[in-house]
Amino acid sequence: MRLKSTRETTRELANSPTLFGEPRQPKSQYLALPRVSSENRRFIPIAFLPSEVIAGDKVYTIEDASIYDFGVVTSTMHMVWMRTTAGRLKSDYSYTNQITYNNFPWPDCRSDLQIAKAVDKTTTTASRSEDRSYQNIEAAAQLVLDARAAHANAALADLYDPLTMPANLLKAHQQLDKAVDAAYGYKGAATDAARVAFLFERYQALTSLLPAVVKPKKLKK
Repeated sequence: MRLKSTRETTRELANSPTLFGEPRQPKSQYLALPRVSSENRRFIPIAFLPSEVIAGDKVYTIEDASIYDFGVVTSTMHMVWMRTTAGRLKSDYSYTNQITYNNFPWPDCRSDLQIAKAVDKTTTTASRSEDRSYQNIEAAAQLVLDARAAHANAALADLYDPLTMPANLLKAHQQLDKAVDAAYGYKGAATDAARVAFLFERYQALTSLLPAVVKPKKLKK
């Protein structure tokens, strides 16, 4: 198949037919986001996986993801954004990295490392608040992982089935949502519509700061 390709690089890969042509396997622990997930779930089952677990073409990977990253992407805020921006496979969610993930407006949180690298040695009230928000999300995200670990023999599909989701896992997610909402400063209704409206307002505010793309003038003959 490689030899028949019109692409020179692909034809050269025929010299190593048993190897992946473009290896993209993370070299360290990564966060796996399923590309397709049941429409019945309130939360997409997202999980940390060791580098030994080969990531197939049905998952997106975030290499060296932190527990904070896990907390935000598995929160209700990210889920309502996903339900609005993702595509559909029949009626199931079809997550997209370019539209859903890359355009998601993250909260303004900073880690201890980011705080330490700040040029100004004085810690402002805003930076202290951002730091606490980061730590609160980390702590709440760990509670979600701990709740999953308490059901080690259960598959993620069972844990996130709305009919069989354990009470302790649901409670952990509710605590995580409170931490993420606080990081955004969100005080609106708990409905999906209110959250989506808030996120798009934030997205518009963030993108308005980007420089405008100036189209080159067409040369006249």
